[in-house]
Order: sequence, then structure tokens, then C-alpha cells
Amino acid sequence: MTVAPSGPAFSIHEVPFSTYGSWFGVSPVLAEKIRAEDLHLVSHQNGMHAVLRLVPLDPTTGERAETRIEATPSRLGWHRTDARIDLAYESPDTVRVRGAGLGLRLTAAAEALGPFSGTYFYRDPVNGAHVFTSYETGRRYRITLLSGTVAAVSGAQALGAGDRGLTVAGGADGSWEVAVEELDSARRPYRSSAAFDDIVAAARQSFAEFVDAVAPWRSADTPAAELAAYVMWSATVRPAGLVTRPAVLMSKHWMDKVWSWDHCFNALALATGLPRLAWDQFSLPFDHQDESGALPDSVTHSEVLHNFVKPPIHGWTLSHLRSRLSEPLNPTELAEAYRRLARWTDFWLTARRAPGAALPHYQHGNDSGWDNATTFDPERVVVTADLAAFLTLQLRELAVLAAELDLPDEARRWTRTADLTQAAMLDELWKGERFVARGADSAATWTSASLLDLMPMALGEHLPEHIGKALAARIETHLTAYGLATELPTSPHYLSDGYWRGPIWAPATVLIEDGLRRAGHHRLADDISARFRALCETHGFAENFDALTGTGLRDRAYTWTASSYLVLAEAHAHRESR
Repeated sequence: MTVAPSGPAFSIHEVPFSTYGSWFGVSPVLAEKIRAEDLHLVSHQNGMHAVLRLVPLDPTTGERAETRIEATPSRLGWHRTDARIDLAYESPDTVRVRGAGLGLRLTAAAEALGPFSGTYFYRDPVNGAHVFTSYETGRRYRITLLSGTVAAVSGAQALGAGDRGLTVAGGADGSWEVAVEELDSARRPYRSSAAFDDIVAAARQSFAEFVDAVAPWRSADTPAAELAAYVMWSATVRPAGLVTRPAVLMSKHWMDKVWSWDHCFNALALATGLPRLAWDQFSLPFDHQDESGALPDSVTHSEVLHNFVKPPIHGWTLSHLRSRLSEPLNPTELAEAYRRLARWTDFWLTARRAPGAALPHYQHGNDSGWDNATTFDPERVVVTADLAAFLTLQLRELAVLAAELDLPDEARRWTRTADLTQAAMLDELWKGERFVARGADSAATWTSASLLDLMPMALGEHLPEHIGKALAARIETHLTAYGLATELPTSPHYLSDGYWRGPIWAPATVLIEDGLRRAGHHRLADDISARFRALCETHGFAENFDALTGTGLRDRAYTWTASSYLVLAEAHAHRESR
């Protein structure tokens, strides 16, 4: 039997340890800007909640032991000379933990138990296991001793404030092992015939199969491909709650949702090797489409938010997705995709076009995905060229779909609307050298130093040549050593960690790179791709990056960054092989 490679080593301070399908991970990151000294079991059911603190103990002193933490996709370890603790996933809801030469203290992360908050702890008289039940996650966490001893228990059945947990220590040979399960109400007593090393081997094989599927083209020239695949694999959850399909969360840190444009990039990265999973990513927000046709802003385990939307990049996505899928959509899926995309498009043409207006508008920067971009400084309810461009591409894709479904009248209607929308964008918002934004109520116009104003480049071959050249020239002024700054670094509004007011973001990079390439600006597209890939290879897969230093910012294990790297790296590998 061929032994799968262990996969990339990674810093647990940057990337949580988890597995495909699981709703929990192990990490010191407890919330945005909150990092603990010790690793915690952190669940993402009902939100992000630290449930258990995991503290390695010196068996001689009983005090916290200083250890070196090492992580690969299949195994997490606390190590010191001649002593170690290892943790591995046996299944998406169960981890096995074993130790030799070190003890382990498992305690409730919440220090107080109130009527509706905190974690209750008790010994189950049915099977002898110790159970933590969490108000925040609505789940139970059962600890079953497999070998060694339970050396101490504190806070069992206690109410109010206090320490709750147990200490596991070695038996006669100094070793021990436990199983930790996340469960709903009850299940049979834990039993397993699998040895710990076999569990590690199975996890290693599972990840190896995933990375071989999504990045078979990887080589020494794409050194971050395996870590990118791990970020996506480990952030994938099984269907539960309001998550109707297997879903790649944006992160198993605090950005633990599926936003209705982030999912598009994950779908593209998965399309060639895992077409069913890719289709699930594209389809998930559409499962929650409302009666107006709008997609939700975001979906997660226990909430679907509709207070904002996200930009209509789904026509652009579907066009690329269908060209990448290794298994084409069947007629039923194609018809459903057309119906859903048509309803999403009609939302923009009706609910987001003022009476007599040719172009739709955003109601807030959040609707654009560029929450605080300087385009929205003068006003928030705004007509912008990026929105018109994305909608035009979506209308053109609907025309293609209608023709394939033998709906010629609808194909002509979508084509006509696409032509009218693009013509209105050029007539109303193009001012000779650049696009302007316009207040939906005030009719005032303005420009900004935001890269958002240049996003009509996504139209690619559909742009008049002189406009494509003008946009490409302006885009080049945003290019730093690391990639495309979302606000010109020379702008007075530029902020190194200003979210969409400076940092480099994956989606803008992919959309612009694609539009440039389709418009024939291959040199600039190649340069943007190369700089972004090098950025990820050096600084990982953060939510965004300092445009002048490359430093990763905010959430440090973000899947649309990983998926964008995979999309660009795959395209580069194929170009190099020609």
C-alpha cells in the first residue's frame, strides 16, 4: 500500500487544525483579535465558540508544560523532549488524543455557568464518560477514557462560576488516550477498533486524495498549492442547520460563513477535480433566494442574513464554472441554474432600478462586497460602473443559457437588455478617461482612488478597445510589488489595514486578471497573477494583505484567498506547459 505524504506543515497560530466535514477545529484563535495561550476546541455551530481549553501538563509538577506545537493536515502535536501529545480526527465529529510523558487538562473555556450561557459539566452514570454541554453551541462534548487514568475532576455538576474539567494522566507505562466527541443529545457509548496510527493514516489519505483532485498540476513552481488545498479541505463542513449542502466556509476562524460572492471563487477552484462539491458551493446561497429573487448576504449554521446583498458576479462565475466542470451540468441542473440566475438578475432590474433609470444601484458599500471603499464616501446609495458591468455579464450568460435551453425569445430579450445596460453604463458613467459614480438620489457624480472604479475591466472583450486600454493603464498604477492595492497608495485615504481602502484582496485580483486577459492585455495579467501568487507563497492565505509590505491581515486562513491562488496557479501551470 502506498503511504500518502503527510502534507504541508503549518502554523496553528495562522491556520486552525480541522478536517473535511467537521464543524469544529483546534486553534488558539477564539475570536477576532483574541488569541489564547493554549489551544482550544472551537465549534462553529451557532457561531464561533471556544468550548474546551486543552492544557498540556508536566506529570512531575502538575503545572502547565511548555511545548512546541506542530501541525500537518492529519496530526496536531504538542511536543517536548521525550514527551508528546498527539491529536487526530477519527471522523468529522470525533477526535482522538493520546499522550506519553505529558498529561492533559481539558476544561470548559467558559468560566461561568448561567441560566442561558456557559458550559455544564458532569459524569454520565450510563457509560462513565465525562460530558460538557454548551449553551452557546447547543451541543455536547463527551470525553471517553480509552487508556491511562482520570487523575482529577473539578466542577462536576457545579453551577455558577468555577473551574470545570478533568485531567488525564498516564497509566503504568506513562501513556494515555481519550476520544472527544461533539454530539447532539445522546449516542451509544464510544467504541472504536481503529488504532491511533491508523486514524492518522486515514486522515492523511483523505487529504492526499483531495489535493490530488484539486491540484494535480502542482509542482515546485506552485509551492503553496498543498497548503491552499488544506485551507479549503479543513474549512469544509457537512450539511447541518441552515447549511443545506457540503459547504466551504470562508474560514474556521471568525469569518465562519458563506457570503454570496465569496462562494464563487471556491466553486471555481473545485470545479475540475471535484465537480459535485463545486456545484454545491455555487448553489448554496441560491437555496436561500427570497421571493424577490435576492440572494442572502450570508449563510451559516444558524442564520441567513438578508439585510444586504452581494454583487451579481454569478453570471461571470457560471460561465467560467461550466467551462471548468469535469462533469457537465445535466438538463435539470441547467434549467434550475437558469431559473435561479434569472430571478437574481430580475431583482437588480426591478428592486434596484429607480423608476425611469437604466442602471441599477447599490444601497450601501456592503452590497458591492467592498464595504468601505472610498467610492461610497460621498453617498451610499450609488450607481456604479462595476455593478453595471457585472450585471451585463450576467445578462449575457443568461442569453447563452436560454439558447441552450431552446428559449430563443428569452435569449433575445436577455441579449437586448445586456446591450442596453452596457450602453447606458458607457453613456452615463464614462467621462472620456474614466468611470464616475453617481448618487441614485442626488445625481451628483464623483471619482475616487478606489480600484472599484476600475472593475468594469471584468467585461474583457466586450469593452470598446480604447476604454479597455484606459482602464488597464489605471489598473497598473494600483500595482505594488505584491499586487493590486484597492486604494491608490498615494491617496490621502489609503490605509495599510483599511479593509477595502488599500489592502490587496483575492477577488478583485481574479476578476481584473481575467478581464485583462480576455481583453488582450496579457503582459499586465501575467504580472498581476505572478505577484499575487508570490504573495500567497510568502505570506499565506489571509483575508487581505498590506499592499506595501505583503503582511497578511485580519483572518489568516481565508478560503477565497486559497481558492484564488489555486485558480491562478492552475492557469499559470497550464500556460507554462503549452
